[in-house]
Amino acid sequence: MEPVFKRVVLKISGEALAGSKKTGIDIETVNKMAQEVKKAVDLGVQVAIVVGGGNFWRGRSSEDLSRTTSDYIGMLGTVMNGLALKDTLENIGVKTKVQSAINVSQVAEFYTKSNCIDYLENGNVVVFAAGTGNPYFSTDTAAALRAAEIGAEVILSGKTGVDGVYDADPNLVDGAKKFDELTYMEVLNKELKIMDSTATSLCMENHIPLLVFGIDDPNNINRVILGEKIGTIIKEG
Repeated sequence: MEPVFKRVVLKISGEALAGSKKTGIDIETVNKMAQEVKKAVDLGVQVAIVVGGGNFWRGRSSEDLSRTTSDYIGMLGTVMNGLALKDTLENIGVKTKVQSAINVSQVAEFYTKSNCIDYLENGNVVVFAAGTGNPYFSTDTAAALRAAEIGAEVILSGKTGVDGVYDADPNLVDGAKKFDELTYMEVLNKELKIMDSTATSLCMENHIPLLVFGIDDPNNINRVILGEKIGTIIKEG
């Protein structure tokens, strides 16, 4: 089978990297994800990854700190995850660059669009760390922003605990309905908590499809890249 996308942004939550440990980094889980990314690269797909930091820090639960400080701590968590992904990918022969939206020059280079595209076109995976570099913006917004900047064809959003978008949490509500396809306006009107409204609006305005799928099985990364109908696709109406 041939891949249906040439350039993708893969959004991976920090929790996904923790695996069954729930916190920190589970190297076995990261290894499995890296193998799937390598398969995609070997097929000629250009892969950029936006990584979250929730396995280290959940800012919204830290009421004693200012939102700004809490968000910067979360950004540093994403840098740690980015470095773990880079090392794991390079260990299996995948050239990888970590580009950070905040200046941490000893461990990652500062993000620039031109360098990123050069890396992708030369077979590198690019891992985006530190979100947008600004407090009050989520890594979902970072995924939408970077996808728009680099001309990605789709955002692949890997979720833990679910295999797509539902009208209610399927882990809590019996009979929750799964959607196979949605428009961005439906997402906003139904107030579905797939990504924050800023990220949703960015995707809609820049005509970027979002494919939400379950990443508890890392094999799903290549299943969606090869066009298998899993998860939920969100696009323009």
